[in-house]
Amino acid sequence: MQSRTEAPNEEPLSFTAASVTVSDVSRVFPPARRRAPSTTALDGLSLAVAGGERVALVGPSGCGKSTLLELIAGLQEPTTGTIAVGGECAYMPQRDLLLPWRSALSNAALALEIQGVPKAEARRRAAPLFERFGLARFESARPAELSGGMRQRVAFLRTLIGGRPILLLDEPFGALDSITRGEMQKWLADALAAEPRTVVLVTHDVEEALLVADRVLVLSPRPGRVVAELAVDVPRDRTDPAFTALRARALEALGA
Repeated sequence: MQSRTEAPNEEPLSFTAASVTVSDVSRVFPPARRRAPSTTALDGLSLAVAGGERVALVGPSGCGKSTLLELIAGLQEPTTGTIAVGGECAYMPQRDLLLPWRSALSNAALALEIQGVPKAEARRRAAPLFERFGLARFESARPAELSGGMRQRVAFLRTLIGGRPILLLDEPFGALDSITRGEMQKWLADALAAEPRTVVLVTHDVEEALLVADRVLVLSPRPGRVVAELAVDVPRDRTDPAFTALRARALEALGA
């Protein structure tokens, strides 16, 4: 039995109402070839994300983190279990997927165009956000003219501008070099503080999870299950002893 529902909501949706509940979910993929075994990516996984909360999922490669994000987004269906979401989701995959023939402004406005907003109006709404996102004077640049970090900012702006209350972020900085990644982690935390949403972030980087999220869930090796939960109640400063201690707890839960 499988189920994915949008929670009923009679009032106009607010971000605080946009919760996510995953209950005893499993996802089994059929064999890739004849006589090969099936693959169980997730097995009996449960979690709850409160409206307006930022939760990070960390775990070893292949533990089903990205699969779980796609299940929440409705891109896949669970084999068993239920998923309830309290609003529409905006999904940001690992690659920025910017259209090379469009300008940065046109790429950012695409989310509004998909919702039926006329092209000129969509660009008018997106343009004021470029300065806030550190993209001022790059509105006309093509993706090939932007750095990796700037491309990710455009992709995140495109994700955010659609106004959907739930953001699903799949390794948004995984392709960046370590210096740029560190800068973008701080930028993302600040951007989410200014534009609150319910956030589920997938990352391999424990420090990234602790810098951005309110709570970190550690997943087991495949098939993925939640094996530890850590509240991020420490200063978001890599040099702070409390941050270092929480990082050590997370790494211990990962078996690292």
